[in-house]
Amino acid sequence: MTTTAVRPRTRAAAQRLPGAWTLGLHRGVLEIRQFFRQRDQVVFTFAFPVVFLFLFASIFHDDVGVKGVTASQLYVPAMMASGIMSTSFQSLGISIAVERDEKVLRRLRGTPMPPAAYFLGKIWLVLFTGVLETAILLLVGTTLYGVDLPSDAGRWFDFGWIFVLGLTACALLGIAISSVPKSGKSASSVVVLPFLLLQFISGVYISIAAIPRWMLDVGALFPLKWLCQGLRGVFLPDSARVLEQAGSWEFGRIALVLGAWCVGGLALCLLTFRWKSRRDG
Repeated sequence: MTTTAVRPRTRAAAQRLPGAWTLGLHRGVLEIRQFFRQRDQVVFTFAFPVVFLFLFASIFHDDVGVKGVTASQLYVPAMMASGIMSTSFQSLGISIAVERDEKVLRRLRGTPMPPAAYFLGKIWLVLFTGVLETAILLLVGTTLYGVDLPSDAGRWFDFGWIFVLGLTACALLGIAISSVPKSGKSASSVVVLPFLLLQFISGVYISIAAIPRWMLDVGALFPLKWLCQGLRGVFLPDSARVLEQAGSWEFGRIALVLGAWCVGGLALCLLTFRWKSRRDG
Protein backbone atom coordinates (compact mmCIF):
# COMPACT_ATOMS: atom_id res chain seq x y z
CA MET A 1 0.00 0.00 0.00
CA THR A 2 2.81 2.39 0.85
CA THR A 3 4.76 1.56 -2.35
CA THR A 4 1.66 2.12 -4.46
CA ALA A 5 1.09 5.53 -2.88
CA VAL A 6 4.68 6.64 -3.30
CA ARG A 7 5.18 5.74 -6.98
CA PRO A 8 2.51 8.08 -8.41
CA ARG A 9 3.96 10.96 -6.39
CA THR A 10 7.46 10.09 -7.66
CA ARG A 11 6.30 10.02 -11.28
CA ALA A 12 4.39 13.26 -10.79
CA ALA A 13 7.47 14.93 -9.27
CA ALA A 14 9.58 13.72 -12.19
CA GLN A 15 7.06 15.16 -14.64
CA ARG A 16 7.29 18.53 -12.91
CA LEU A 17 11.08 18.72 -13.29
CA PRO A 18 12.03 21.52 -15.72
CA GLY A 19 13.58 20.56 -19.03
CA ALA A 20 17.14 21.12 -20.22
CA TRP A 21 16.26 24.41 -21.92
CA THR A 22 14.72 25.92 -18.77
CA LEU A 23 17.53 24.64 -16.57
CA GLY A 24 20.05 25.95 -19.09
CA LEU A 25 18.48 29.40 -18.89
CA HIS A 26 18.68 29.38 -15.09
CA ARG A 27 22.22 28.07 -15.32
CA GLY A 28 23.05 30.91 -17.70
CA VAL A 29 21.73 33.51 -15.26
CA LEU A 30 23.88 31.93 -12.54
CA GLU A 31 26.96 31.94 -14.80
CA ILE A 32 26.46 35.63 -15.62
CA ARG A 33 26.05 36.55 -11.95
CA GLN A 34 29.18 34.63 -11.01
CA PHE A 35 31.07 36.32 -13.83
CA PHE A 36 30.19 39.84 -12.65
CA ARG A 37 31.07 38.99 -9.04
CA GLN A 38 34.70 38.54 -10.12
CA ARG A 39 35.49 42.19 -10.75
CA ASP A 40 39.07 41.64 -11.87
CA GLN A 41 37.88 39.18 -14.52
CA VAL A 42 35.19 41.60 -15.70
CA VAL A 43 37.66 44.48 -16.02
CA PHE A 44 40.24 42.36 -17.84
CA THR A 45 37.69 40.82 -20.23
CA PHE A 46 36.14 44.08 -21.37
CA ALA A 47 39.13 46.40 -21.02
CA PHE A 48 41.74 44.23 -22.76
CA PRO A 49 40.57 44.71 -26.40
CA VAL A 50 39.66 48.35 -25.77
CA VAL A 51 43.11 49.15 -24.36
CA PHE A 52 44.82 47.38 -27.26
CA LEU A 53 42.59 49.27 -29.68
CA PHE A 54 43.72 52.57 -28.13
CA LEU A 55 47.37 51.50 -28.29
CA PHE A 56 47.45 50.28 -31.88
CA ALA A 57 45.16 53.02 -33.17
CA SER A 58 47.42 55.64 -31.55
CA ILE A 59 50.61 54.11 -32.98
CA PHE A 60 49.26 53.28 -36.45
CA HIS A 61 46.83 56.05 -37.36
CA ASP A 62 48.00 56.99 -40.86
CA ASP A 63 46.20 56.38 -44.13
CA VAL A 64 46.59 52.82 -45.46
CA GLY A 65 46.53 53.67 -49.17
CA VAL A 66 42.76 53.52 -49.54
CA LYS A 67 40.88 56.79 -49.68
CA GLY A 68 38.83 57.41 -46.55
CA VAL A 69 40.26 54.45 -44.60
CA THR A 70 42.83 54.80 -41.82
CA ALA A 71 44.84 52.17 -40.01
CA SER A 72 42.95 52.94 -36.79
CA GLN A 73 39.67 52.08 -38.52
CA LEU A 74 41.09 48.71 -39.59
CA TYR A 75 41.83 47.88 -35.96
CA VAL A 76 38.23 48.37 -34.80
CA PRO A 77 36.69 45.26 -36.52
CA ALA A 78 39.91 43.32 -35.85
CA MET A 79 39.66 43.99 -32.12
CA MET A 80 35.94 43.14 -32.23
CA ALA A 81 36.85 39.74 -33.68
CA SER A 82 39.55 39.29 -31.05
CA GLY A 83 37.07 40.25 -28.34
CA ILE A 84 34.55 37.68 -29.59
CA MET A 85 37.18 34.95 -29.49
CA SER A 86 38.37 36.12 -26.07
CA THR A 87 34.89 35.87 -24.51
CA SER A 88 34.27 32.46 -26.08
CA PHE A 89 37.40 30.41 -26.83
CA GLN A 90 39.67 31.79 -24.12
CA SER A 91 37.01 32.21 -21.45
CA LEU A 92 35.49 28.74 -21.83
CA GLY A 93 38.81 26.98 -22.35
CA ILE A 94 40.14 28.27 -19.04
CA SER A 95 36.99 28.29 -16.91
CA ILE A 96 35.88 24.75 -17.81
CA ALA A 97 39.38 23.38 -17.19
CA VAL A 98 39.40 25.03 -13.75
CA GLU A 99 35.91 23.72 -12.93
CA ARG A 100 36.97 20.22 -13.95
CA ASP A 101 40.10 20.41 -11.81
CA GLU A 102 38.10 21.64 -8.81
CA LYS A 103 35.63 18.74 -9.31
CA VAL A 104 32.73 21.11 -10.04
CA LEU A 105 31.92 19.21 -13.22
CA ARG A 106 32.04 15.89 -11.41
CA ARG A 107 29.53 17.10 -8.83
CA LEU A 108 27.23 18.56 -11.48
CA ARG A 109 27.34 15.29 -13.43
CA GLY A 110 26.08 13.50 -10.34
CA THR A 111 22.97 15.69 -10.11
CA PRO A 112 19.68 15.20 -12.02
CA MET A 113 20.56 18.21 -14.20
CA PRO A 114 20.81 17.20 -17.88
CA PRO A 115 24.33 17.65 -19.27
CA ALA A 116 22.92 19.89 -22.00
CA ALA A 117 21.82 22.41 -19.36
CA TYR A 118 25.43 22.97 -18.31
CA PHE A 119 26.53 23.77 -21.85
CA LEU A 120 23.46 25.94 -22.47
CA GLY A 121 24.43 27.96 -19.41
CA LYS A 122 27.91 28.50 -20.83
CA ILE A 123 26.42 29.50 -24.19
CA TRP A 124 24.22 32.15 -22.52
CA LEU A 125 27.27 33.50 -20.70
CA VAL A 126 29.34 33.66 -23.90
CA LEU A 127 26.48 35.26 -25.84
CA PHE A 128 25.90 37.91 -23.17
CA THR A 129 29.55 38.85 -22.75
CA GLY A 130 30.21 38.69 -26.50
CA VAL A 131 27.35 41.05 -27.31
CA LEU A 132 28.33 43.44 -24.53
CA GLU A 133 32.00 43.57 -25.54
CA THR A 134 31.12 44.03 -29.21
CA ALA A 135 28.80 46.89 -28.30
CA ILE A 136 31.55 48.58 -26.27
CA LEU A 137 34.06 48.31 -29.13
CA LEU A 138 31.47 49.57 -31.62
CA LEU A 139 30.82 52.56 -29.39
CA VAL A 140 34.53 53.33 -29.15
CA GLY A 141 35.05 52.81 -32.88
CA THR A 142 32.19 55.02 -34.01
CA THR A 143 32.84 57.84 -31.57
CA LEU A 144 36.65 58.02 -31.66
CA TYR A 145 37.80 56.52 -34.96
CA GLY A 146 35.11 57.41 -37.46
CA VAL A 147 33.89 53.90 -38.18
CA ASP A 148 30.45 54.12 -39.80
CA LEU A 149 27.63 51.81 -38.79
CA PRO A 150 26.04 49.89 -41.70
CA SER A 151 23.28 51.89 -43.38
CA ASP A 152 21.45 48.98 -45.03
CA ALA A 153 19.78 45.84 -43.71
CA GLY A 154 22.02 43.58 -45.80
CA ARG A 155 25.15 44.63 -43.93
CA TRP A 156 23.43 44.14 -40.57
CA PHE A 157 22.32 40.68 -41.73
CA ASP A 158 25.94 39.89 -42.63
CA PHE A 159 27.04 41.11 -39.21
CA GLY A 160 24.44 38.89 -37.53
CA TRP A 161 25.44 35.61 -39.15
CA ILE A 162 29.17 36.36 -38.93
CA PHE A 163 28.80 37.11 -35.20
CA VAL A 164 26.72 33.99 -34.49
CA LEU A 165 28.85 31.59 -36.54
CA GLY A 166 32.11 33.07 -35.25
CA LEU A 167 30.99 33.02 -31.62
CA THR A 168 29.66 29.47 -31.93
CA ALA A 169 32.80 28.14 -33.61
CA CYS A 170 35.12 29.77 -31.07
CA ALA A 171 32.96 28.64 -28.13
CA LEU A 172 32.99 25.02 -29.32
CA LEU A 173 36.76 25.16 -29.76
CA GLY A 174 37.03 26.58 -26.25
CA ILE A 175 35.05 23.66 -24.84
CA ALA A 176 37.21 21.22 -26.80
CA ILE A 177 40.55 22.71 -25.75
CA SER A 178 39.46 22.72 -22.09
CA SER A 179 40.28 18.98 -22.03
CA VAL A 180 43.92 19.59 -23.02
CA PRO A 181 45.32 21.16 -19.79
CA LYS A 182 46.36 18.60 -17.18
CA SER A 183 45.25 20.90 -14.38
CA GLY A 184 43.42 24.16 -13.80
CA LYS A 185 46.72 25.91 -13.03
CA SER A 186 48.10 25.19 -16.51
CA ALA A 187 44.89 26.12 -18.32
CA SER A 188 45.85 29.77 -18.93
CA SER A 189 49.16 28.84 -20.56
CA VAL A 190 47.63 26.14 -22.75
CA VAL A 191 44.73 28.32 -23.97
CA VAL A 192 46.31 31.79 -24.20
CA LEU A 193 49.35 30.76 -26.27
CA PRO A 194 47.46 29.53 -29.38
CA PHE A 195 45.03 32.46 -29.07
CA LEU A 196 47.93 34.94 -28.98
CA LEU A 197 49.63 33.33 -31.99
CA LEU A 198 46.41 33.38 -33.99
CA GLN A 199 45.96 37.08 -33.32
CA PHE A 200 49.33 37.83 -34.92
CA ILE A 201 48.80 35.70 -38.04
CA SER A 202 45.11 36.47 -38.56
CA GLY A 203 45.30 40.23 -39.12
CA VAL A 204 44.39 41.43 -35.64
CA TYR A 205 47.60 43.20 -34.63
CA ILE A 206 49.48 43.30 -37.94
CA SER A 207 48.22 44.34 -41.36
CA ILE A 208 47.52 41.51 -43.81
CA ALA A 209 50.02 43.04 -46.25
CA ALA A 210 52.85 42.77 -43.71
CA ILE A 211 52.28 39.10 -42.80
CA PRO A 212 54.21 36.41 -44.77
CA ARG A 213 51.97 34.42 -47.08
CA TRP A 214 52.67 31.09 -45.37
CA MET A 215 51.55 32.56 -42.05
CA LEU A 216 48.36 33.84 -43.68
CA ASP A 217 47.73 30.36 -45.05
CA VAL A 218 48.12 28.88 -41.57
CA GLY A 219 45.85 31.55 -40.09
CA ALA A 220 43.25 30.82 -42.79
CA LEU A 221 42.81 27.34 -41.30
CA PHE A 222 41.23 28.83 -38.16
CA PRO A 223 38.11 30.94 -37.48
CA LEU A 224 39.75 34.15 -36.26
CA LYS A 225 41.12 35.20 -39.66
CA TRP A 226 37.69 34.86 -41.27
CA LEU A 227 35.97 36.55 -38.37
CA CYS A 228 38.29 39.57 -38.77
CA GLN A 229 37.79 39.67 -42.52
CA GLY A 230 34.02 39.40 -42.26
CA LEU A 231 33.73 42.21 -39.71
CA ARG A 232 35.97 44.41 -41.86
CA GLY A 233 33.59 43.74 -44.72
CA VAL A 234 30.65 44.87 -42.60
CA PHE A 235 32.07 48.05 -41.08
CA LEU A 236 34.56 49.31 -43.68
CA PRO A 237 33.78 50.74 -47.15
CA ASP A 238 33.98 48.44 -50.15
CA SER A 239 37.10 50.26 -51.32
CA ALA A 240 38.98 48.57 -48.46
CA ARG A 241 38.53 45.16 -50.09
CA VAL A 242 41.83 45.61 -51.92
CA LEU A 243 43.63 45.29 -48.58
CA GLU A 244 42.52 41.66 -48.18
CA GLN A 245 44.65 38.76 -49.34
CA ALA A 246 42.16 37.85 -52.09
CA GLY A 247 41.12 41.44 -52.84
CA SER A 248 37.57 40.60 -51.80
CA TRP A 249 35.51 40.17 -48.64
CA GLU A 250 34.70 36.54 -49.60
CA PHE A 251 31.51 36.36 -47.55
CA GLY A 252 30.65 32.98 -49.07
CA ARG A 253 33.97 31.47 -48.03
CA ILE A 254 33.66 33.06 -44.58
CA ALA A 255 30.29 31.35 -44.08
CA LEU A 256 31.72 28.04 -45.33
CA VAL A 257 34.79 28.10 -43.07
CA LEU A 258 32.98 29.29 -39.94
CA GLY A 259 30.16 26.80 -40.55
CA ALA A 260 32.69 23.99 -41.00
CA TRP A 261 34.37 24.95 -37.72
CA CYS A 262 30.99 24.85 -35.97
CA VAL A 263 30.49 21.27 -37.16
CA GLY A 264 34.12 20.31 -36.52
CA GLY A 265 34.14 21.99 -33.12
CA LEU A 266 31.02 20.09 -32.09
CA ALA A 267 32.62 16.83 -33.17
CA LEU A 268 35.76 17.65 -31.17
CA CYS A 269 33.65 18.41 -28.09
CA LEU A 270 31.80 15.10 -28.36
CA LEU A 271 35.07 13.19 -28.77
CA THR A 272 37.22 14.92 -26.17
CA PHE A 273 35.05 16.42 -23.41
CA ARG A 274 35.52 14.85 -19.97
CA TRP A 275 33.59 15.46 -16.75
CA LYS A 276 36.50 14.29 -14.58
CA SER A 277 40.14 15.28 -14.54
CA ARG A 278 42.81 12.82 -15.66
CA ARG A 279 43.96 12.05 -12.15
CA ASP A 280 40.39 11.10 -11.22
CA GLY A 281 40.32 8.46 -13.91
